[in-house]
Amino acid sequence: MSETKLIVKDLEMVFDGKQTLNKVSFDVKNGEFLSILGPSGCGKTTILRILIGLLKPTAGTVIKDGEDITDLPAAERGMGIVFQNYALFENMTVLQNVEYALKIKKENKSKEARQQVRQRALEVIEHMGLIEHKDKLPRMLSGGQQQRAAIARTMVLNPDIILFDEPMSALDVETRLSLRAELKRIQKEFGTTMIYITHDQEEAFAMSDRIMVMREANIVQLDTPENIIDNPADDYVKSFVIKNLQIKIDSLLKCVRS
Repeated sequence: MSETKLIVKDLEMVFDGKQTLNKVSFDVKNGEFLSILGPSGCGKTTILRILIGLLKPTAGTVIKDGEDITDLPAAERGMGIVFQNYALFENMTVLQNVEYALKIKKENKSKEARQQVRQRALEVIEHMGLIEHKDKLPRMLSGGQQQRAAIARTMVLNPDIILFDEPMSALDVETRLSLRAELKRIQKEFGTTMIYITHDQEEAFAMSDRIMVMREANIVQLDTPENIIDNPADDYVKSFVIKNLQIKIDSLLKCVRS
């Protein structure tokens, strides 16, 4: 995992005169699971939207596989995104949702290509444990099943980086634990680079190879979970990350034991 997949240099973003990112710089290794952890308004979602191409930064560069993609359209970045609200088409079945992005490509208009698209979609749906739900509409699925469908829709495009925007915040504890294991399995099996936005300390520490802790438009610490616990950068990390992490773990253990 030594090869660098993504390099972000001096990223700045200003909204209505307020700086939401202040010269943010970091790298992401190939196949790494990096969590960006911080409270609401710290700039973590702004980073995600810049990376995927939904926002243009005020300043700074984004380099992927050695290429400057700062001004590249979202469709040409080789990235996928999974949103908190699933963003599934309500009038389409799971299968139709998953194959949609492939079907609209010009090269997939022939009958033979459409058959290949259908086969690829079915393979990914089965991989995500949804094959028995492939003909159901999103409203017929549980929250966890909808999120799996959203992940399948992203995976079918074979992105080499997947971005997650707090995808589990609306799910119950049992479903979150199951999806965490699923994401780690996908990461290991496919070697996919994952960047995960969250405000949940326990979630970040359970899943990440490294964690980027943010506060008010700045990176406070970027390190492995073990090093953050052993050597917190400052009192903010001690308070927001470690203290809250312990509270969440204690609360989880209490639920399990009750």
